[in-house]
Amino acid sequence: MAKGLFIVVSGPSGTGKSSICQRLLRSCPEIKFSVSYTSRPPRPKEINGKDYYFISRKDFQARIKKGEFAEWVENYGHLYGTSWKTMEEFLQKGNDLLLDIELRGAKKIKQKFKGGVFVFVLPPSRAELLKRLERRGHATNEVIQTRLVQAENELKEISWYDYIIFNDALEKATDQLRSIYITQKCKRSSLRDKVKQFMKKNGIF
Repeated sequence: MAKGLFIVVSGPSGTGKSSICQRLLRSCPEIKFSVSYTSRPPRPKEINGKDYYFISRKDFQARIKKGEFAEWVENYGHLYGTSWKTMEEFLQKGNDLLLDIELRGAKKIKQKFKGGVFVFVLPPSRAELLKRLERRGHATNEVIQTRLVQAENELKEISWYDYIIFNDALEKATDQLRSIYITQKCKRSSLRDKVKQFMKKNGIF
């Protein structure tokens, strides 16, 4: 069985990367979502096991010691991590996997797993990013400024990503991510085993 493809989507807080990922999953049900673990409490409407696995900080730290995470980071005082088991089981079964993780975690995944596709999502402008952060309502001015500073620092890492999406319109940005996925699935390297089977079946050498 061919190994699955995984796509990592990153971007500063407020760029809309999670909304883009959710839309892609609805339009491409063959892609599975890698549900991360986090020590933060759930936000309104978030569902345990769907948006995140919500666990205590103590439990999270115990899992770190056991080596259960392919990557983990602390962000804004909370821990986030991707399960080794999730990555290995899905990919070995030939499933395509979508990961919505911040760039420090993305870099660790890039170092540990071969063949991934890395996509960075940007807002159309700094002013628009500020508006989006302010519209969230629950963030204080201090939190907003902290996230703006972090966004600027994250931009310095953009050079090692494979694709860039400017999210100036959600539907357009989702179409671009879908196009990236379709393009990767059509690459010769992704179809190597299928091509070999075709050649053998049709007596072509």
